Amino acid sequence: MKNMILRSIAMASLCLLQACAGPDVQHYAANTPVFDPVQFFAGQTEAWGMFQKRGGEVVKRFQVAITGTETAGKLRLEEHFRYDDGSTQERIWVLTRLADGSWLGSAGDVLGQAVGHAAGNTLNWRYTLLLPVDGKTYEMQMDDWMYQIDGDTMINRTSMSKFGLEVGQVTLLFRKPH
Repeated sequence: MKNMILRSIAMASLCLLQACAGPDVQHYAANTPVFDPVQFFAGQTEAWGMFQKRGGEVVKRFQVAITGTETAGKLRLEEHFRYDDGSTQERIWVLTRLADGSWLGSAGDVLGQAVGHAAGNTLNWRYTLLLPVDGKTYEMQMDDWMYQIDGDTMINRTSMSKFGLEVGQVTLLFRKPH
């Protein structure tokens, strides 16, 4: 009986470790088109997205109008959200490419700085989002993956977690208007 319990604990530990391990952004280094946030977000971009609870239920849908401008080596993204319940939100990101090719980002509702690493068609951001819900603010850990599909299209999947447990996912489709 003791061996069976120890085996069960070992298997559960292995499963937890595998769940925490994700792909390294370098896995996508050979993928094209190469994602350059400055080039992709220059000018106007539109996005459509949804938030799903960890069980898969869609609880919020939204559209985003984004204006991107580059000044003095920094990319400024002005995001205007319109949610399916009629509410709106604005977020302004300031992104800086570092000499090693990684990225730093800041926004009013991001605690500290977002840190991003790019390779090929992919950019992975990790940051803490201050999320207001029913009068309280929660610190959500964001694992944000952006995949450029072609010159005008990008898909973004973000895992939101609290205390190491996933609480939901955000999925977005970005498109450059023609």
